[in-house]
Amino acid sequence: MRQRAIPAVFARGGTSKGLLFHRADLPDRAHWDALFLAALGSPDRYGRQLNGMGGGLSSLSKVCVIAPASRADADVDYTFGQVLVERELVDFTPLCGNMSSTIGPFAVDEGLVPARGERARVRIHNTNTSKIIVATFPLEDGQAAVEGDLIIPGVEGTGAPVRLDFVDPGGAITGSLLPTGKVCESLPVPGHGSFEVSMIDASNACVFLRARDLGLSGTEMPAEIEADAALMRKLAAIRIAASLAMGVARSQEEAQRKSAVPFIGFVAEPAEARTLAGVRIDPAAADFVARVISNGQPHRALPLGVSMCLAVAARIEGSVVHGVARAARAHGMDLRISMPSGILTVAAEVRRDDARWHAVRGGFYRTQRRLFDGKLYVPAAALAR
Repeated sequence: MRQRAIPAVFARGGTSKGLLFHRADLPDRAHWDALFLAALGSPDRYGRQLNGMGGGLSSLSKVCVIAPASRADADVDYTFGQVLVERELVDFTPLCGNMSSTIGPFAVDEGLVPARGERARVRIHNTNTSKIIVATFPLEDGQAAVEGDLIIPGVEGTGAPVRLDFVDPGGAITGSLLPTGKVCESLPVPGHGSFEVSMIDASNACVFLRARDLGLSGTEMPAEIEADAALMRKLAAIRIAASLAMGVARSQEEAQRKSAVPFIGFVAEPAEARTLAGVRIDPAAADFVARVISNGQPHRALPLGVSMCLAVAARIEGSVVHGVARAARAHGMDLRISMPSGILTVAAEVRRDDARWHAVRGGFYRTQRRLFDGKLYVPAAALAR
């Protein structure tokens, strides 16, 4: 049977890479999962996705669908899909902040949003979370600029800055910034005891705990974490317990299927560390340390939506993250998060009205680059499932 060709763009957004599609070029929604799995090369029991465009890591196995806006306060709609590497699953629950940096430039370059002058501003409606993201970026000859001086940790070279502002990011997945109503609480985890955690939903639903409660320093490298089978099992069990407590899933089976959210991360006070490139991180350059598990894999940097949630959590007094964050900066300046690829700076504005916390907005800078555009080929049989 012949293959089917579909127009697509392959792009890097922040520390992620993925495929971008016009909604009008795709088949009916019922065929999306099969198409995206075939396009990325999943499921792959070898974990490499050699038969598709994926790269064997959760950060390299992503799809984005862009369409004209379905609401008046946006310019385009953006639907994100996380394609699992080894499982036959496309998860449309989470938001990918890194790939969000490609959406505004795609919309301008593809003619979905007209832009003139030196700078563009694109309002993006993320359909996964029903939230608005505002992307602001420089233009060159009417197209999104690519060359620039911005360096982001984890990506070699420099690029043009894309400013992303997440408006009212609280409750993106569960409908509430604090899904359990508590800033910090003891979470019973069958077979592993109880852990003090903060369960926060800002841009993405997350559960955070202290590294020392896991017997860790917080500066462990991804390979070291992944090699510790007992630790990975414990983190998976905590994530499932949090999923049930937050209302993300209604049963343990459903929580296991929803492998993307809640994300689980552990945090620690600023400490000396090394990046994946071997560069020393000065403790004075960071406000706290974080490590995150994404779809069962230790992330090589930080998922951007999780970074937003970490920054919001650091602003909420009494949370696990607030407890390890450098006190002098926890209430004002942008937060500096030490992670495996370096230091990530995130802005977060949080307000407390009476006894209720509200995440007003958050923001950060990314770079992006279109790597390829043309026709993507998938086996026609994949769409006939």
